[in-house]
Amino acid sequence: MDEQILKPGDRDYVGALASGLEVLQAFGADHPRMTLSEVAARTDMDRAKARRFLLTLHALGFVKRTGRQFELTPRVLQLGYAYQASNQYRAVIQQYLEDITAELGESSSLAVLDGDDVVYVVRSAARHRLMAITLSVGTRLPAAYTSMGRVLLAQLPQNELETYMDRIQLERHTLSSITEKNVLREEIDKARNLGYAVLDQELDLGLRSVAVPAYSASGELLGALNISTNAARVDMDTLLNVYLPRLQIVADRIRQAAR
Repeated sequence: MDEQILKPGDRDYVGALASGLEVLQAFGADHPRMTLSEVAARTDMDRAKARRFLLTLHALGFVKRTGRQFELTPRVLQLGYAYQASNQYRAVIQQYLEDITAELGESSSLAVLDGDDVVYVVRSAARHRLMAITLSVGTRLPAAYTSMGRVLLAQLPQNELETYMDRIQLERHTLSSITEKNVLREEIDKARNLGYAVLDQELDLGLRSVAVPAYSASGELLGALNISTNAARVDMDTLLNVYLPRLQIVADRIRQAAR
């Protein structure tokens, strides 16, 4: 198969499939149930088109309808399960992350890059809550403002990184957030050179994290590992001299185990 990514309008690009997936992705924590008009607005489709996709998804069992409201059904989980089942090493990673949580009392995760976001694919949550939103498998956060995101951006080929830098829109989440592209690029380059990234309260006040890349034995990038903590409880010295070495040990063990 040609590795070139298709674009809308290409002969082999199936627009109907893309639109159907767009409708599924319109639902989320902030929009668990929506009317036809709301789905059309969120997907930028006309009502007739959105209606056809919703009714088709309803017929396939991925969407249920109650009056004028539509919502996803548990059958959607089959899509995520297929992804998890096709990556057997995730069970091994889950155990390593749980060991970190048991030892340090901190949350630890594995995320992959998807577009301009990181998506959590394995997570071990500590008992204390770090952010206003609940982080779980499937959560998406902006790559520019996560330590895992910067580690993963650092692994991109130069042309892909340049494309990302051209299109990204930076925003201020906290007073510490980077809002200048040249400064973000410097941080990404630093992550590439050091082999890790640290983020200090740029996405959410009090949230501090460190991340490293995770590879398989064959050199395939599996994602990025992180440990996240509260800035008031853990200082930068502890993050770099205790948490980072622990994370690097886990990354090395994953490389040996993921074959």
